[in-house]
Amino acid sequence: MSRLPDKRRTLAWAGVGLGLVAAFVALPPLEVRTPVAPTVIGLFALTIGIGSWLRGERRVGAYGIAAGVVGLAIGVLATRSSIEHLEGAVVWGALLAAMLRYATPLAFASLGGLFSERSGVVNIGLEGMMLTGAFFAVWGSDVTDSWQLGLAIAIVAGGLMALLHAFFSITLRADQIVGGTAINFIALGLTTYLLIKIYGDDGTPSDLQTIPNVHLGFLDGIPGIGSFLEDVFGRLNLMIWVAMALVVVTWVVVFKTPVGLRIRSVGEHPRAADTVGINVYAIRYGAVTLSGMLAAAGGAYLSLAFVGSFEDNMTAGRGFIALAALIFGNWRPFGAAIACLLFGFSSALAKALQEYSLSVSVLFEALPYVLTLVAVAGVIGRSIPPASVGRPYVKQ
Repeated sequence: MSRLPDKRRTLAWAGVGLGLVAAFVALPPLEVRTPVAPTVIGLFALTIGIGSWLRGERRVGAYGIAAGVVGLAIGVLATRSSIEHLEGAVVWGALLAAMLRYATPLAFASLGGLFSERSGVVNIGLEGMMLTGAFFAVWGSDVTDSWQLGLAIAIVAGGLMALLHAFFSITLRADQIVGGTAINFIALGLTTYLLIKIYGDDGTPSDLQTIPNVHLGFLDGIPGIGSFLEDVFGRLNLMIWVAMALVVVTWVVVFKTPVGLRIRSVGEHPRAADTVGINVYAIRYGAVTLSGMLAAAGGAYLSLAFVGSFEDNMTAGRGFIALAALIFGNWRPFGAAIACLLFGFSSALAKALQEYSLSVSVLFEALPYVLTLVAVAGVIGRSIPPASVGRPYVKQ
């Protein structure tokens, strides 16, 4: 199939952009008060999206349709709100900083899932590995009085949970979906039992050594945008910066190194890789174990940096959302990171909208889960997974 003309895809992306404009014109700092402007712009974006979709640009055209509808809805709702409510709910610096905080645990788990699935092993167990990391980070910090050791213990615990998944999936060649689901139930039962057994009704301690924030005070001195940059990046947690760096590192490792080539080769054509001397089992074991370690790091951030304590089932489906982000991103680090930011922004906006409307806030809190269903169902475009993902390899 030949590639579609660039101008058709460019037009479809223009529809996406107009959908965003339809929402932003009624929000601070523009604050257009008439619904005519967002309605016209949103309908224009919708028309472009539908036209692109009908002309064959299905994936980006669908994005344009969605952006037009959502942008129109947000824009019209914003014009019906008072200026005071809008300025209280939509503070861009705080909103973007919150987006990064909510996206970080998803990014760790999504990058972990990338290594596993690029090697050919489906990792539905990301949720359980995150939950394991979240508990053992708190327990480790409590026992050792050190957040560094707590984080290390969490990563080891997540790696062991992933090793169990690898044993069933690679050595025993069990169904990988069923095995991952079992990991989730094991993690839920184990962490709930240990939480009650160790901490009882009192819960985890409130004086834990938590992962610190990084203060970049020099940002405030940048002329013009210094205050905005300070609000967004000035006091982010250390793990957020680690997650940003890991996106780049993962891209380099997977696509620019011999190790990454081996991981991709065993996920695409394991028999061909075996023929040239690559140990398929070893590569898959290593990739799945690394997957669990990264997911556990995301769980550790959630409990030891974002919340500061552990609660029963506190990951609340974030492992599945991370897997959806991986599918959205077409099994690529930057694509997955952008999807995580999208999910993170919807969560941040839901919290901000609580001042405006509780019902609207609940609607936006459900949006990441709706987007997860869309990603898994493949309604918006069809992502192409590694050719041998989910297929156990039998050496001959």
